[in-house]
Amino acid sequence: MKALVYGGPGKRDWRDVATPTLMDPTDAIVRVDAVTICGTDLHILKGDVPEVTPGRILGHEAVGTIEEVGAAVTTVKAGDRVLVSCISACGRCRYCRAGAYGQCLGGGGWVLGHLMDGTQAEYVRVPFADTSTYVLPEQVSDESAVLLADILPTSYEVGVRNGRVQPGDTVVVVGAGPIGLAAITTAQFYSPSHIVAVDLAQSRLDAAKQFGADVVAKTGHDAAVAVRDLTGGLGADVVIEAVGVPETFELCTTLVRPGGHVANVGVHGKPATLHLEELWIRNVTVTTGLVDTSSTPMLLRMLAAGRIDPGRFITHRFALDEMPAAYDVFSRPQESGALKVVLTR
Repeated sequence: MKALVYGGPGKRDWRDVATPTLMDPTDAIVRVDAVTICGTDLHILKGDVPEVTPGRILGHEAVGTIEEVGAAVTTVKAGDRVLVSCISACGRCRYCRAGAYGQCLGGGGWVLGHLMDGTQAEYVRVPFADTSTYVLPEQVSDESAVLLADILPTSYEVGVRNGRVQPGDTVVVVGAGPIGLAAITTAQFYSPSHIVAVDLAQSRLDAAKQFGADVVAKTGHDAAVAVRDLTGGLGADVVIEAVGVPETFELCTTLVRPGGHVANVGVHGKPATLHLEELWIRNVTVTTGLVDTSSTPMLLRMLAAGRIDPGRFITHRFALDEMPAAYDVFSRPQESGALKVVLTR
């Protein structure tokens, strides 16, 4: 089969590799029908995730059709159309029993495209198929569903839920890429009074307005002025970091009010300074997190009911064998205007 193979920092190749086979009785082999590229994949290519070794097939989001299941799989079968979650869950360890699947101790967590071969391929082996795939309703399209594999549950759980967004809050989202836009989308579940989006790219600020931001700001100074004016100088109730660089994290800590929350979603490859000399007295809560995907069933219900429209995130569509071109477009968003790219068989 063809797959996108990581060759070390800055190196990727769409080439022939062996088709995966069942290795454990809890596995499923899934034919990939729709797949997308994540900002985390770009972080891997920059060398920010050293656990990913050369030769690994990248990708952790897909919709596909089950081809074969192991002897221990009982809830899905060959022919089922499924969402392949970015998080695999053994379902038995103490973290899985608490719904914290991202911290699975039984061989799951974020493994696809990280510690084992991933989804940017024609076929993928999915571990723990009973607890790591979701059968899709007929009315849900492949390309809408694939965006529930990662960005929507990630932004909701790690940003909005960890940040404890409440009705009437002022919420700032720093970074208006796909994760930031998903945070803007899911923050609206809780009816905040104002959502402020911060980004350097005007095209992404324009998108943020379309996705529900009330105010946009192009610099940290503009964001500080906007938050001050909206809150009478108090500061934002919740600030969500959706980039993953030191400067944006440190900006978030300057925009939050005393007693507020900074929810870090971005994938960081370098240390960021935590100014405790300023924060210790302000009762600020800083949270980090890897998505658990415990919200995926709820988001699927909302998608099936027409309450959310993930298709709005898709700006570019490709055939599966156009993977190199899709990477080129996705990695140059300021030039291409890309938000999410979707590749289909």
